[in-house]
Amino acid sequence: MTRKRFIIEMGMGIDQHGQEPTIAAARAVRNAIAHNALPGIWEVAGLDNPDQMIVEVQVGVPYPEQVREADVLAVLPFGRKSLMVEAGGMVVQGRAIAALDDKNDEMLIAVAAVTVWVES
Repeated sequence: MTRKRFIIEMGMGIDQHGQEPTIAAARAVRNAIAHNALPGIWEVAGLDNPDQMIVEVQVGVPYPEQVREADVLAVLPFGRKSLMVEAGGMVVQGRAIAALDDKNDEMLIAVAAVTVWVES
């Protein structure tokens, strides 16, 4: 079977408080898929089930070694999912607020690309 790219979606996510790269990464993926519909999966690609899609996620985020893969992929409702996390995004100085359990004043910004592939 031949894999063909169906769509690439991009997004950004921020964790302003808590310094959790997983949260920033999951928000970036959610942002990437938030405003789309993929009727072409059935009408053009001819898939019978959305879980037949191959969904590859690439995320650039500070502190990539701390990202919990399952939590990020849980954002995706369908597909055969995989995640590649790499160092990227940004760390921006914010304001530490003790009531929000901030460890420091860092805001973490992640970027994501979500690619949907179909096999034909």
